[in-house]
Formats: sequence, C-alpha cells, structure tokens
Amino acid sequence: MSQRPGTLDTLVRPLVDENPITLQILGICSALAVTRTLATALVMSIAVTVVLVCSNAAISFLRNEVPRSVRLIVQITLIASLVIVVDQVLQAFFWEQSRELSVFVGLIITNCIILGRAETFAMRNGIGLSVLDGLGNGLGYSLILMAVGGTRELLGSGRLFGVEVLPLVEQGGWFEPIGLMLRPPSAFFLIGGLIWGIRSWKLRAAEVREKTPTAARVPGGSS
Repeated sequence: MSQRPGTLDTLVRPLVDENPITLQILGICSALAVTRTLATALVMSIAVTVVLVCSNAAISFLRNEVPRSVRLIVQITLIASLVIVVDQVLQAFFWEQSRELSVFVGLIITNCIILGRAETFAMRNGIGLSVLDGLGNGLGYSLILMAVGGTRELLGSGRLFGVEVLPLVEQGGWFEPIGLMLRPPSAFFLIGGLIWGIRSWKLRAAEVREKTPTAARVPGGSS
C-alpha cells in the first residue's frame, strides 16, 4: 500500500529539522527542570508524548464541531483532562518518579508544544496525520530531554538509570563526578549548546546549498 505524501515527513521532521526545543524554542522550562537524571527525563518524555498524541487526535476529531470562538477553551480543557489522567497514573504506578517530577507533570498543561500543535496542526488536519505530528514532536522533545538527562546523570554521578557506568574515584576507580552537572545551571548550558550547535549546522548546510550550482545538485547535470 502506498503511503500518502507527507505522512513520513510529518513524523520525521520534528526530530531534527523542526525540533520543538532546539529550533522552535518551545518546552524549555520543563527541559531545564526535569533532566537531573535519565529516569525523570524518560518519564516526562513519555508523559508529554502521550498527551501530545492523544490531544492532537481528540482535537482533530472535534475540529469541525467546535466553534472557532471557543476553540482555545476546548483545547485547554482536553489537554488539562489528559494531563490529570497521566498524573494520576504516575502517582498510582510510578510513585517515586511522580514525586521527583513534583509539579512539573501538572505544568504539562502550559507546555507551548502541546497547545501549539493543537492550534496549528490538529485543527487543520485529519486524525491520522495529527497523531503522527504529535508522535513526531513528542519524540523530538524526548530526544533532547534524554540527551541532556543522560549527560547530566553520567557526568554528575557516573551512573545511568542509577546503575554505575563510570567507576568512581572514591570506590577505587578513575572518574571524579562533576558536581555542577547535577545543578540546574548545567541544563541551561547543555540545552543552549545544543541549540547553538544544531542551528549553526543547519545554517552552514543552507549556505552550502546556496553556493552549490544548480546543475551540480541535479543528477546528470552538466558541470
């Protein structure tokens, strides 16, 4: 079965080319707050992705039934309801992670990525594409959180998911933990570095494409 045009692009584009954190600068607050360990970053990533996918699907399903004058109220109500469900599930089955995330699960309601995708994409597209858009943006958000959370935990404690990876000096090993990595400013510097690196790379790639003659870019073109 042939795939509809744009379907794969909808899923893949938010991973790097339009990453919600590094390119759109959305969801920065939670990315700074919950990346002290890889476990908390993973739980927040899953929570945000679930809310994104479900809210996009619900809003796309209702998009032709909701008057435009109250669409924002409906969107926020749906998102808030989903966040409450996710928060209750975490408290019931993943109490330790829920306690570490504290109020930041509830603050998913204010995450600009979720309301932004609902307004700009789900209100204009079908359920299938809206689900893929939510999944793609959730995975793009998760990639950054996991990268930052993994880096902070590994360099700050020598562990990942609480399991020792780098042998510590105090236990006869060679690695001396970098205490700064476990403090909030480290997340700011890491995310800032990622934003700078990815944007610089995309800018250089665009400059190379502009300088490359058209014929050279087309297969079989004359030199």
